[in-house]
Amino acid sequence: MSTVGNATNIFWQELPVGRLERQKLLNQKGCVVWITGLSGSGKSTLACSLSRELYTRGKLSYVLDGDNLRHGLNKDLGFKAEDRTENIRRVGEVAKLFADAGLICIASLISPYRKDRDACRAMLPDNNFVEASSFWMVYMNMPLALCEQRDAKGLYKLARAGKIKGFTGIDDPYEPPLNCEMEINEKDGVCPTPGAMAGEVVSYLEEKGYLHDNI
Repeated sequence: MSTVGNATNIFWQELPVGRLERQKLLNQKGCVVWITGLSGSGKSTLACSLSRELYTRGKLSYVLDGDNLRHGLNKDLGFKAEDRTENIRRVGEVAKLFADAGLICIASLISPYRKDRDACRAMLPDNNFVEASSFWMVYMNMPLALCEQRDAKGLYKLARAGKIKGFTGIDDPYEPPLNCEMEINEKDGVCPTPGAMAGEVVSYLEEKGYLHDNI
């Protein structure tokens, strides 16, 4: 019998099929690739391109997109600091389950605060999150001016006009990762193509053994 959070009298149920068995069934290793950056930095573009590239290689992945999750799992949350923290906590827990299931989970969220990203890292044991030994983060390090120029959703324009409050990069901070394993940015003023970005991530996954058929 144990107490976890606000729940009491609960037990951890051991299951007959474990992570290793599921990974052997899928011929891949479950992990999480966490993509962070400002709105408009290219997170969703990379996530979709990466998912497609993995599919062409016969590898099963799932994208946890920040906006999509706010249509369901996190639709009760706003954008206050405490809501942002709970938003990232929930996504981290779901990502943990996907990794345990043997999938390559691609989490694509602004996730502006370091402490929240670090909390997600701490949720998973080594080799579930792909960043060095335990948590690998892709930081879409694109200039704010470029993100505003793209502004596909028109959010920066609304934030600049004061119609959206607490918008990351305008009147709410984005805390860049201090020790990310992959940083994607402009080279000589040119952004890498979606395919090139996805290829860089896939190369890392291959190097670390997450796409090997022999688990």
